Amino acid sequence: MTLTEPVIIGALSPSRAGDFMTCPLLYRFRVIDQLPEKPSQAAVRGTVVHAVLERLYDLPAPGRSVEAALELLEPQWERLLADDPQYARMFADEAEQAQWLGQAREMLRRYFTLEDPTRLEPAERELYVEAVLDGGLMLRGYVDRLDVAPTGEVRVVDYKTGSAPGPDFEAKALFQMKFYALVLWRLRGSVPRLLQLVYLGGQGEVLRYAPDEADLLATERKVMALWAAIERSLVTGEWRARRSRLCDWCDHQALCPEFGGTPPPVPDRQPGDTVRSSRRSATDEL
Repeated sequence: MTLTEPVIIGALSPSRAGDFMTCPLLYRFRVIDQLPEKPSQAAVRGTVVHAVLERLYDLPAPGRSVEAALELLEPQWERLLADDPQYARMFADEAEQAQWLGQAREMLRRYFTLEDPTRLEPAERELYVEAVLDGGLMLRGYVDRLDVAPTGEVRVVDYKTGSAPGPDFEAKALFQMKFYALVLWRLRGSVPRLLQLVYLGGQGEVLRYAPDEADLLATERKVMALWAAIERSLVTGEWRARRSRLCDWCDHQALCPEFGGTPPPVPDRQPGDTVRSSRRSATDEL
C-alpha cells in the first residue's frame, strides 16, 4: 500500500478567515491580489512584544524578571529593523519612535501583572501547526505558547497587544483560539483543556475558555462554510465589500467601491498557491 498526502484544496489561517468574515474584498486583496500594505505601528509593536515574550522563556526561571524583559525589547526592535528597514519609516521623528517603544515597555510590565513567568515552563513557543480536514482544506497558524501539565492536559495561550473585547465581541476573539484548538485536536487526538487569551493593552486582562468536542465540531463546520463561501467568490468573481469601523485602518480604500474606487481585474491566482508558506509577518493577526 502506498501512502499519499491528501489533496489540498486550499488553506486558511485564523487571520485570513477573519479577513473574509470582516470583508470578502479585503480577503481578495490580501490573498488573491496580494496587494502590499503599509506596516502599522500597532502590528509591528505586537510583533516586537511577542518576540520579547518568546525569548523571555529562554532565560532560567529565576531570571525572568520585568527588567530582563525590558532589556530584550530594543535588541528585538533592532533585529526587526535589520530584517526590514522600512519599519523605520513608520515614525515622523525619533520622539514618536521613543513614545512607541514606551508603549511596548508598558505592555511588557503589564504582562507580569497577569502571569508569573518564573512559575511556567512552556512546552512550545511560536509553534507552527497545520492539519488537513477530511475535505482537503488545510488549517494552519502560529500558536504563541503551549503549556502541558504533568497530567498531559494542554493549555493554548495567545498574547494580544490590544485591549480585551467587550462581552459582545468575545465570541469573535475566541474563534481564533477554537481554530487553533481544532488544529491541535486533529493533530494530536485530544481536545486542549484550556484556551487563554492574555490582553496586554488597556488595563490588562486574561480571557479563559474550556472547549469541548462539540465546540470544535461547530468550529470545523464554520470553517468549512467559510471556505465554501470563498470558493463561490472564486467561481463568480464577486468579492463583496463590507463597510465597518475597520475601514478606517484599511490601506485599500482607493480600490474599494464603498469609497468610490474600482478593484483591479482579478488575477489568475488561487488561495492554495501559497499553501506551504509558513513565515509569520508583522501583518499577521496578533
